[in-house]
Amino acid sequence: MNAEHHIVWHSQTISAEQRLKLNGHRSCILWFTGLSGAGKSTLANHLEASLFLQGVRSVVLDGDNIRHGLNKDLGFSAEDRAENIRRISEVAKILKEAGLVVLVAAISPFRKDRALSKQVCGSHFYEVYVSCDINECIKRDPKGLYQKAIRGEIKNFTGISSPYEPPIQPDIILESDKKTADQLVEELISFLKVNHIIDEKHGAVFQLSQHEIG
Repeated sequence: MNAEHHIVWHSQTISAEQRLKLNGHRSCILWFTGLSGAGKSTLANHLEASLFLQGVRSVVLDGDNIRHGLNKDLGFSAEDRAENIRRISEVAKILKEAGLVVLVAAISPFRKDRALSKQVCGSHFYEVYVSCDINECIKRDPKGLYQKAIRGEIKNFTGISSPYEPPIQPDIILESDKKTADQLVEELISFLKVNHIIDEKHGAVFQLSQHEIG
């Protein structure tokens, strides 16, 4: 008999509404997708700092960081990329159900994988497209990865030797090659208010000492 037949789902004792009352804000997942160097991690961490100042419980799931631990056994084939995103989605769902604002920063280049994430994560999942011209990403190249990919030292690199499929209908577009991180975080704070994740009492915005995205 399949082992899954012996696994029983256990419902949570604490409801989402009880967590809302305790926290003073709703939970959600903001899924930042975009090219390497577009500013996903910068914006997710900048937003978390702003939310922290406002007493909002949040957490950043950074794609690179997760590959150091939970997903260190995965490579960059299409199959491994899909499994990488699936695992991140399952973790994000658990944290959302615990009442947190979850900020996922992962390239997640393929639409079908992001669609699966939305299916796994359920309600209050928002796709955030960090739009940036690839030439600007190559110019920034904060990790030196584009040059290695151009020289052929990195295989299956998104934007160079592997495609990136931009979202067709993202919930919000952040033009990181046209605006500063501070401006974009203000847009995100407004987005969270409009979608009733946080309310109007939340207003402080953390200011980066370096306003440009790197």
